[in-house]
Amino acid sequence: MGACRFHIVVAILSLVFLLPGIHGWGADGHHTICKIAQSRLSEAAADAVKELLPAFAENDLASVCSWADQVRFHYHWSAPLHFINTPGVCNFDYNRDCKDEDGVKGRCVAAAINNYTTELLTYKQDSSKSDYNLTESLLFLSHFMGDIHQPLHCGYAADRGGNDIEIHWYTRKQNLHHVWDVNIIETAEERFYDSNVDEFADSIQKNITTGWADLVPKWETCSSNQITCPDVYASESIKAACDWSYKGVTEGSTLEDDYFLSRLPIVKLRLAQGGVRLAATLNRIFS
Repeated sequence: MGACRFHIVVAILSLVFLLPGIHGWGADGHHTICKIAQSRLSEAAADAVKELLPAFAENDLASVCSWADQVRFHYHWSAPLHFINTPGVCNFDYNRDCKDEDGVKGRCVAAAINNYTTELLTYKQDSSKSDYNLTESLLFLSHFMGDIHQPLHCGYAADRGGNDIEIHWYTRKQNLHHVWDVNIIETAEERFYDSNVDEFADSIQKNITTGWADLVPKWETCSSNQITCPDVYASESIKAACDWSYKGVTEGSTLEDDYFLSRLPIVKLRLAQGGVRLAATLNRIFS
């Protein structure tokens, strides 16, 4: 991208990271996914990511993985791109479900992943002549690959992915969506990882190379030689939402150890899959 345009992006990025706000998986979830992904990049992909990241990120993708949440106030059009709403069913259909609340088709996280993948495929062209801001394309793609793996980002339209289901997380009043975005991860970090997000991420990375090693090649693969396959990720998420997020929960429920300990493995699995698939996608884009 041109020098002037790049400096504008850096200025926006620098500003928004001074502002509070947590959305999506929450900062720790997105940090974990991007940390896993960057550790699995090919040499070509690692070089491209390093070139596209703003200088202040110091070649740390995880440090800017929540950028897409932070710029919602600036890019209002991007808000519907973080999620998918299904009509109370446990499956995803792109033509039926990929639309915003006004019914405009193609306005959902699956479409956003396809779009920013396509933009990044222009990287090998003369970037100074690109029609796209490829730094932003990278940051949006990295974030949305995380969002689509959060089960309640593919939840029911009627309760806005659990946002309208008020519960108690132990003694704290909360909504179900926030439990999956933030509370399960933070509770795990507090209990098992000395409140350290990097220790939490490292434990998931260890499982990727040990307990889940046989599954990783399937996670990385897209059918028909596609670069990325968000329909698959969305289908997995809505099934997980039905089987785990919503199951046994009603308005006013108190969710404690039974819910936390049985759902934590699902959260870890989805974070692992998100990280592995982000890396695989970036490796295919920049190969």
